[in-house]
Amino acid sequence: MKKCYLVIFLLVLCFNVSWAQQPVESISINLKTAKLEQFVSELEQKSSYHFFYNPIETDSLRITLSVLEKPLPVILEQAFRNTDFHFAITTEHQVFITKNSIIQTSLTNADFNVENSKNKTTAITSLIDGADKQVIVATTENKLYEIGLKTNQLKQGTVTVSGYVKDIKFGEAVIGATVSVLNSKTSIATDQYGYYTITLPSGRQTLNVRGIGMRNTKRQLLLYSSGSLNIEMQEQITTLKEVQISADKVANVRSAELGVNRLDIKSIKQVPAVFGEADVLRVILTLPGVQSVGEATTGFNVRGGSADQNLILLNDATIYNPAHFFGFFSAFNPDIVKDVQLYKSSIPEKYGGRLSSVLEVTDREGNKKNFTGSAGIGLLTSRFNIEGPIIKDKTSFIFGGRTTYSDWLLKLLPEDYKHSQASFYDLNLDISHQINERNNLYITSYISSDRFKLNSDTAYAYNNRNLNIKWKHNFSSKLYSVFTLGTDHYQYNVSSFDNPVNAYKLGFDINQNNFKTDFTYYANAKHTVDFGLSSILYRLNPGNLEPNGSQSLVSANIVPEERALESAFYVGDKYDVSQNFTVNFGLRYSFYNYLGPQTIYNYAPGLPRESNNLLDSTIYKKNKVINTYHGPEIRLSARYNLADNLSVKAAYNTLRQYLHLLSNTTSISPTDVYKLSDPNIKPQYGDQVSLGLYHNLKANTIELS
Repeated sequence: MKKCYLVIFLLVLCFNVSWAQQPVESISINLKTAKLEQFVSELEQKSSYHFFYNPIETDSLRITLSVLEKPLPVILEQAFRNTDFHFAITTEHQVFITKNSIIQTSLTNADFNVENSKNKTTAITSLIDGADKQVIVATTENKLYEIGLKTNQLKQGTVTVSGYVKDIKFGEAVIGATVSVLNSKTSIATDQYGYYTITLPSGRQTLNVRGIGMRNTKRQLLLYSSGSLNIEMQEQITTLKEVQISADKVANVRSAELGVNRLDIKSIKQVPAVFGEADVLRVILTLPGVQSVGEATTGFNVRGGSADQNLILLNDATIYNPAHFFGFFSAFNPDIVKDVQLYKSSIPEKYGGRLSSVLEVTDREGNKKNFTGSAGIGLLTSRFNIEGPIIKDKTSFIFGGRTTYSDWLLKLLPEDYKHSQASFYDLNLDISHQINERNNLYITSYISSDRFKLNSDTAYAYNNRNLNIKWKHNFSSKLYSVFTLGTDHYQYNVSSFDNPVNAYKLGFDINQNNFKTDFTYYANAKHTVDFGLSSILYRLNPGNLEPNGSQSLVSANIVPEERALESAFYVGDKYDVSQNFTVNFGLRYSFYNYLGPQTIYNYAPGLPRESNNLLDSTIYKKNKVINTYHGPEIRLSARYNLADNLSVKAAYNTLRQYLHLLSNTTSISPTDVYKLSDPNIKPQYGDQVSLGLYHNLKANTIELS
C-alpha cells in the first residue's frame, strides 16, 4: 500500500514540474509600416495572448519588424523601441499597451496609498484627453519638436510639413511670413490665412521663420514623416535706433512676381495723413506706377488704366466706390485693416474681370486670446473698435465703426456753401472660427453710407453693402481649398425736395452674387499648383427716375434691369526649375453670358449704332442667353537670379473686362453708371508686357528696380 502511495506522489510531482516548465510560445512575424491594429491582430492569431490598447493613442504608430521564432516579450520590445509606448503582460496572457506610462501587473505596498493612486489616475486621464491633438504648436526655439508618425526606424527621403504661422499674443495669422530651412535656399511664404507647406529631408532640421513686424525665430525639428506644425511668433518691438527693412531682405529679388506691392497696417500708419487718420488709398498713390485721378478723390490710375479698370477687394468682396467725404477718406477703416496688396503686373490666375490692377485689402481676424479695443476722436471723424475671443483660441470677432461730424467745418466755408451738409459712416464685423484642425470658417461683412448736400436742394447719397462666407478645408498637408459665397451691393440716390412740383428721386444700383472655390496643391518642392473656378451673377438697375412726393409732376421713367453671368476656371503652376530660375505660368478661361429679360436693338451692319441706323428689335425672355463672350487669359512670369542680390524678371498678362463705367468725370463719382457688355457693346481686352531688373545694395538696405 505504501508503494502505491509513493507511485501516485511521484506521478503528481512529475506532472506539476512538466506543467510549470511548459515551453514559452515562439512567434514569427514580418511587417512593414503596419498599424498597431494589424500588428496585434497577427499576434493574436499566432498566440494565446489578447491585447488591450487605446486606438486614439496608437493611431500614429507604425511598426516595421521581421523576427523568426521569438517569444512575445522580445517581439514587443523590438516593436516599441525608441518610441513612447510600453507594454505589460499578465499571467492570464493579457497584454496592455500604453503611451508614456507603464501598467503594473502586480500590486505593491505603495499602491494601497489612496493619495498616490489618485495622482496616477489623474496623470493617465490627462494623457488620454490630449491624445487626439495631432497638430503640434511650436512656441519656443530650444525645444526639439518630433513631427510625423513615429517608427522604430527613421525612413530616408523627403517629408512635408504644413501648418499655420500665428501671432502668439493675438492668435491671428501672420501673412507673408517666410519659412525657410537652415543652410538651404528652400523657402515658402505663408498665404492670407497664415498657412504654409514646405518639403524637406527627414531627420533633424531647423526652420527659420521671418515675418514683417515679427521677431525672427527658429524651430528645431526631428522629422519622422509628414505632419503638421503650427508656429507662434512674437511681435517685434522696434526701438528708435533700429530700422526694420523687411521680413526677407532679398524677397524683392528672389520672388518671381513683378509689380506686386504689399503693405502692412504698421507701414501705412507711418505715412502722414489728412486730418490725422491713416488712409489706405492715399498710401497706394505713393507706389510706383500709381497716379491719382485728381485732387480730393481716392480714385487712382495704374499704368495708364482708368479708375474703373481696378478691381478693389475687401476680404474678397468687391467695393465699387472706395471713398468717403468727397474723397478725403477711403472706405477702409485703418483700425480693422491688416494689410494691403496691390497687383500691377503679375496678377494671379484667380483674379479677373479688370484690366489694370487688383487691390486686395484684408481685415484682421480679431484677438483669439483677450478682449481689446480702441477709440479715437479726430477733427472730422470718430472711430471705435472692439475685438476678442468668443471661444478662446478657436473663435474670435472684430467690430469697428467710423462716423463723421463735419458740418462745423462746412459752416466755415464762404456764404454760398454755408448751408451744405456732409456725413458718412461705415461698419465692419468679422468672425473667424476654427472648427477643427482641418476646417476654418470666416464671415466678413461691411456696410458704408455717405450723404451730402452742397448748398442746394439736391442731396446725394450712396452706400456699399457686402457679406462673405468662407470655408477653408485642408484635405491633406499638400492640398487645401477655400470655398467662398458672397453678395455685394452698391447704390446711389439723388433727390430734390425743396420745390414740391419738381421734386424727384433718381437711383441706380448694382448687385452681384458670387461663388468661387480655390484649390492649392503643393505637389513637391518644385511645383505649387493653384486651380479653381468662380461665377458671378450680375443684376444691374441702370436708373430709375420717380416723383418725390404726391405733389410732384415728374413722370416716372425706369430703365429695364440688366442681368449677366460671368464664370471662369483657372489653373497655374509655380515651377522652381532651379534655385536661380523660377517660372509662374497659368491660364484663366472666362465665359460671359448676357441674360434676359431684355429688348435688344438691331442696327445695320458696318454703320454706327445710332437711332438713324436702327433696323428692329428682339425681345428675350427671363434668363434666356442673349449673347456669349469667352476667351483665354494668359498669366506668365519668370525670374532668374544673376546673383544673390540681383535678378531679372519678365511677365506677360492678358485680361478681359465685361463691366463698363459710364461717367462724365475722370474720377469715381457717386453718379457714375455701370453698363454690362451686350450684343452691341463688346468686352474690353488688354495685353500687358513687363520687364524688370531688381538689385539690392549695401547689405540689402537699398532696393533698386
